[in-house]
Amino acid sequence: MHSGAKLVAVVCTAQIFVQIGAGFWPALLPQMMQLWQLSNSEAGWITAIFFGAYMVSVPVLVTLTDRIDAKRVYLFGVACTVAGHLLFGLYADGFWSAFATRALAGMGWAGTYMTGLKLLADQVDAKMMSRAVTGHAASIGISGAVSYLLGDILAAQFGWRAAFVISAATAAIAWLMVAFVVPWRAALPPRAPDAKGKQTALFDFRPVVRNTSAFAYSVVYCVHTLEMSALRGWGVAFLAFVAGYTGFSDETLSPALVVTVLALLGTLTSIVGNEASIRFGRRRLVATAMILSILFGAVVGFLGSTSYWLAVVLLIAYGMVVWLDSSSVTAGAAGNAEPSRRGATLAVHSTLGYAGGFVGPLVVGFTLDLAGGMSPMAWGLAFLVVAVLMALALGAFLVMRPRELDGDRGR
Repeated sequence: MHSGAKLVAVVCTAQIFVQIGAGFWPALLPQMMQLWQLSNSEAGWITAIFFGAYMVSVPVLVTLTDRIDAKRVYLFGVACTVAGHLLFGLYADGFWSAFATRALAGMGWAGTYMTGLKLLADQVDAKMMSRAVTGHAASIGISGAVSYLLGDILAAQFGWRAAFVISAATAAIAWLMVAFVVPWRAALPPRAPDAKGKQTALFDFRPVVRNTSAFAYSVVYCVHTLEMSALRGWGVAFLAFVAGYTGFSDETLSPALVVTVLALLGTLTSIVGNEASIRFGRRRLVATAMILSILFGAVVGFLGSTSYWLAVVLLIAYGMVVWLDSSSVTAGAAGNAEPSRRGATLAVHSTLGYAGGFVGPLVVGFTLDLAGGMSPMAWGLAFLVVAVLMALALGAFLVMRPRELDGDRGR
């Protein structure tokens, strides 16, 4: 018997196996930049193309789940992830090959992340949606966090190529789990007609954009993911710079381990943040998280460059603030979506989010190069640019004033 609890457990476990290789590239970024003689901008492009491929693919792949079984799309996405990691491990030898294989992995994640959420969203009621989203986000967050340290360890023990091959194998396990355990859906509900009684087109996203309560959360998610990808994509490189610049040599808390701790604590903060949204109001929580992230972004690069331990504390605190509203904004978009357009709404949500994810690493890389290379001033300016973009998103969110969800105390 396939219970809702069993479905949630299987999908969340599969997401752990799929996501386990996500942090391998940013964790190994300093040594790969040296090995392939990459500029900051080139390294930023390799990091960003994962999000760029996701951004281009997700409107098609996730929207299709409104018409065909999400399981089919999910299995396609996991297969692309397997291929992307495997080809990177076997054949990547410079900028272009890394660029292409990371793009393939990004397309795989487009067919996996929100599609997995759609598998869950189709099975739970509105009042349980927020916590189902949080559980899904937590499984991905924990796996993505551990991947930084795991990638560093596997590369040190077996070489970086073997690390990526192993991540392909774990994704293949996820494919088998979903293929053989998750039930197929016999039929999907018909699409709701428009005001004139006609069936709406599958890829007509205008009703999604007009639903300002869902769309406002998606706008925030765009800059939220920009900030998150900038932090995760360049966190190891920033700490490695600070260690070298300040002459810090203690390896007790390596840059990869710090980013792992950051992401783990961030995932916990995301869960706490969603519960706080339910208790105190979603709009209030999201706005508070955005204000705090603006403050941290404005100072982390400048102050963090003066001391490795200060950089560690600031970066971890910054990460916790960034993650604070992660589940809250996705639950806000999913919960405010029209049921017949939930796939399309999640597609728009993901597209905007990963458009930000695409821009984030590039903003940091370009700023570093424009500022003359890595220096305390360059890192300070790089994070400051991110803070300015978040301030613009905060203004848009306050103007749009989206609804709370059923079950939120602030409703």
